[in-house]
Amino acid sequence: MPVLVMKFGGTSVANLDRIKRAAKRVGVEVAKGYDVIVIVSAMSGKTNELVGWVNETSPLYDAREYDAIVSSGENVTAGLMALTLQEMEIPARSWQGWQVPVKTTSAHSAARIEEIPDKNIREKFANGDRVAVVAGFQGVSPEGRITTLGRGGSDTTAVAFAAAFDAERCDIYTDVDGVYTTDPRITDKARKLDKIAFEEMLELASLGAKVLQTRSVELAMRYKVKLRVLSSFEEQSDTAGTLVCAEEEIMESNVVSGIAYSRDEAKMTLVSVADRPGIAAAIFGPLSDAGVNVDMIIQNIAEDGRTDMTFSCPTDQVKRAEKAMEDAKTAGEINYHDLIADTEVAKISAVGIGMRSQSGVAAKMFKTLSDEGVNIKVIATSEIKISVLVDRKYMELAVQALHDAFELDKA
Repeated sequence: MPVLVMKFGGTSVANLDRIKRAAKRVGVEVAKGYDVIVIVSAMSGKTNELVGWVNETSPLYDAREYDAIVSSGENVTAGLMALTLQEMEIPARSWQGWQVPVKTTSAHSAARIEEIPDKNIREKFANGDRVAVVAGFQGVSPEGRITTLGRGGSDTTAVAFAAAFDAERCDIYTDVDGVYTTDPRITDKARKLDKIAFEEMLELASLGAKVLQTRSVELAMRYKVKLRVLSSFEEQSDTAGTLVCAEEEIMESNVVSGIAYSRDEAKMTLVSVADRPGIAAAIFGPLSDAGVNVDMIIQNIAEDGRTDMTFSCPTDQVKRAEKAMEDAKTAGEINYHDLIADTEVAKISAVGIGMRSQSGVAAKMFKTLSDEGVNIKVIATSEIKISVLVDRKYMELAVQALHDAFELDKA
């Protein structure tokens, strides 16, 4: 029988009533003739509670025990979902990561999936099981220890299973009914997209859209897994939600598909560094070693052999970046006059595969922001994205203005 993967997030399985509602959705797909692999998250709030207990018990915790503890939330949900399906007379069995097995690297709390053998679950399907309920977010290391994939890892689990089992589709059930042109909380003109290309979704996810975990979109794009984002709280149809798919499956795309934003950005400027070969490596090497996620980079025109170097990073990494630069200066690797951190900025991005074939997007974006009196501090571009840093107080105004300028409320 064809395989369908269905993933239910924490809000979709927050209590027994919601687990029953999710189980009914699974039953509908079983009735259509699918063998279903259900990936579940921990019940809403449970992972945070477990993480809190770990930190309270052992601030400098053993990462292996951390994974053993925080992965238990998914195990509970998987068992409850399997029991609920059995009560509905649907043959179901729960699976923990090590039972499948979901083989991962040994990087505890940030493991990556290396292989998902399909033999064990396919044997159960062949012997009459119709549903395999798999605990998301977890796997097993080569040493036989439980591992976890990082926050939001159940999305990645679901896509990896869809790829391993050549599933017809991977449905991600969450508390939103699809992917929107921007955050509906910022503008009521935000429109739900019927389809979005993998590349666009990847940019939106990495730029702050919280609908899907970035790694899950990367996997889906690599293995051509059709992803559908749906609400677990609304009536479903075959065209519900948003389909994330290959660009070729989208007949006609808007030039810009969405406006994304990231509130917690910082702009950091090294004032007066030597303009010499290797200076960029001398700056960004230590930042990388310190785990600072550098995004936008701009270098000023050199004057008298000195230049300014500006980059952006998340606000919670500013202290780490400052220390890395101070240490590099002390070690004599770089010499600069000052390091200025501006933590009151936000990143606004326009994303769309239509940019590849149509000019004028940057001009329209900059003109729109200018008309609203919004000053641009840094600009970065890629083939399908234009990002700018602006003062955070103008963030919502900028998003609303750009959403209107590119007429994203129109299909």
